[in-house]
Amino acid sequence: MMDQAQSLRQLVSSQDPKRIAGGESTARIITVCSGKGGVGKSNFTLNFALALKAMGRRVLLFDADIGMANIDVLMGVTAKYNLYHLLKREADIGQIIQLGPNALPFIAGGSGMDELFSLSESDLNYFTAQIAQIADTMDFILFDTGAGLSKETMKFITSADDCLVVTTPEPTAITDAYALMKVVNNSNPGLSFRLIVNQAVDEREAVVTSDKIRMAASRFLQLDVPFLGYISSDVHVVQSVKRQVPFSIAFPNSAAAKDIQRLALSYLASGNIEVSKVQGIKGFISKWLKRSK
Repeated sequence: MMDQAQSLRQLVSSQDPKRIAGGESTARIITVCSGKGGVGKSNFTLNFALALKAMGRRVLLFDADIGMANIDVLMGVTAKYNLYHLLKREADIGQIIQLGPNALPFIAGGSGMDELFSLSESDLNYFTAQIAQIADTMDFILFDTGAGLSKETMKFITSADDCLVVTTPEPTAITDAYALMKVVNNSNPGLSFRLIVNQAVDEREAVVTSDKIRMAASRFLQLDVPFLGYISSDVHVVQSVKRQVPFSIAFPNSAAAKDIQRLALSYLASGNIEVSKVQGIKGFISKWLKRSK
């Protein structure tokens, strides 16, 4: 693990300073959100990131769930550093990036997320420069945001390139997922949404669930929300959480693991992920800062 961490630091330090300073990252910024807690959002985000990485994409997972950060727990990894250490300049970007299963790079959130919303201009510039270094080496940066729509979560979602909305067939989850898209769309009409139905009994239930949300979004918001796919209700998911091993690794032949692979393939095959349309991490942070004022 030390060798892998060292490799990450070398990757960051080897970047061309001119490229970092003058060019934009090609990383696409994706926020994963949900209208309510308990729908399996973080578990989806982790396994989705692993699926993209297994398909040859360079992925960075960023735990942006303020107060409830738990990506490291789901992986069974104890993060030595988190965002707090970067913001306090006690560690650089190469040090706070930890490696999870299958060498998945991730940044633990924790208490550092609160600090992120009250930085001085100097500290914000430092944070941006640090994140830009590693972003320049990534294809996708996934932000696992908090459930619901807190002020802080809203800033992340409305600043991203894409928003993946995770829901379940439960009526309250359906209602809250639609409400989230309504509020976000009013703030940022250009944001791209994609819908994922988790814990579905079968494909029919997933399609019925997605149709309810998509029809409401189309009728009342004039918003087209593509249905990206679904994840089956699978006992292996619960077992993997208890074991603190992602279900796509612990049970690669399970229904849920096969579903997450299809979801990743579906996302990569969908439109609007061309590099030419990517704002980059600097564009993301710029938007985010404007919404923080």
